[in-house]
Amino acid sequence: MSRRGPLDVIVVGAGVVGAAAALAFARDGLEVALVESREPPRWREDAPDLRVYAFAPDNAALLDDLGVWRGVLDARAQPYRAMRVWDAAGGGELGFEADAFGRRELGWIVEHGLLVDRLWAALPAAGVRLHCPEQVVGLEQTPEGDSAELLLASGNRLRARLVLGADGAESQLRGLAGIEAPAHDYGQRGLVAFVDHELPHQATCWQRFLPTGPLAFLPYAGHDGRRSSIVWTLPDAEAERLLHIDEADFLRELGHAFGGRLGAIAGVSKRVAFPLRRQLAQKYVSGRVAIAGDAAHVVHPLAGQGVNLGLRDIAALRGVLAGAQRRGADPGGATRLQRWERERRSENALAAYGFDGLNRLFSNDAVAATLLRGPLLGLAGKLPPVTHAFWRRAAGV
Repeated sequence: MSRRGPLDVIVVGAGVVGAAAALAFARDGLEVALVESREPPRWREDAPDLRVYAFAPDNAALLDDLGVWRGVLDARAQPYRAMRVWDAAGGGELGFEADAFGRRELGWIVEHGLLVDRLWAALPAAGVRLHCPEQVVGLEQTPEGDSAELLLASGNRLRARLVLGADGAESQLRGLAGIEAPAHDYGQRGLVAFVDHELPHQATCWQRFLPTGPLAFLPYAGHDGRRSSIVWTLPDAEAERLLHIDEADFLRELGHAFGGRLGAIAGVSKRVAFPLRRQLAQKYVSGRVAIAGDAAHVVHPLAGQGVNLGLRDIAALRGVLAGAQRRGADPGGATRLQRWERERRSENALAAYGFDGLNRLFSNDAVAATLLRGPLLGLAGKLPPVTHAFWRRAAGV
């Protein structure tokens, strides 16, 4: 069945980025449908999600505007007030303090599952038309160029003036739209787990650069401040080995890698590792189709910016659509989408290649790089304008 007239927007993919997009557009008065292949599991307080984000202030403000951020904070979110970055080879330390920026916190550590849960809970009241479980199997751009139509696995068809793909790094919609997204495999994996440690985390994000890749300890809520989420970047073979050694050996190697900064490591949850790559779409717009989030860009996790960049795609696109709505103009007009595309592609490519450069500089044991790393961090840490610029870029302010 097809609607007689097109919707304003169809969003494909209902993770954090897609659900936030659908909610934002619907709250702004647009007619929105959301297509997702499966309903996410309900978030449970007693079953923490291993996938966590260092959530930036600008994106917290976005979710607050959408009416969901308070629900996240009330459930479980750990504010962090400081960051410490140092190199295992020695040298100085780069530090960030909330007080120096006139803030109560630099950001929050939040579980993926909690964000999705709260966003999904808000969709019905906003009037979002949810098609789940459902899958896109075909795409047609209308001959008139005024809309795009999706063929769903159920046989239903949906048509809209704008179709937004937020269906992840393996985006089905991106492929149907003919958008290429070359990938660079880092030959690394990100090993994640929750660990308990002897000393309190001090509401601080800790990151130590090792020749094999960075090791981050992100503060986790509760547990007397003695639990953290780790993200350990490792070569593929080393990650595979550490996934399968026994807990005592893993804790010993982790403690050694972290340099004992938080005392003895006392326990660890299930361990999971995911492959790391850089993937940048060659364009974000094809006719009436646009892509955002991981469908458009996948970056190295060393700065924790993946979901933040995706939500900034949505905030920028929301501004474009709101401007069109005020003027009674077409929300999927080519000129507006191309302007959004130029802005976001430039921003995301700069971030992706910046993280790539940091990974190359710090994830090796070459003599020259080893001699430079520590002093460079120390120098940056002694220059307030530099640390302010780093943080403002990461925070989106």
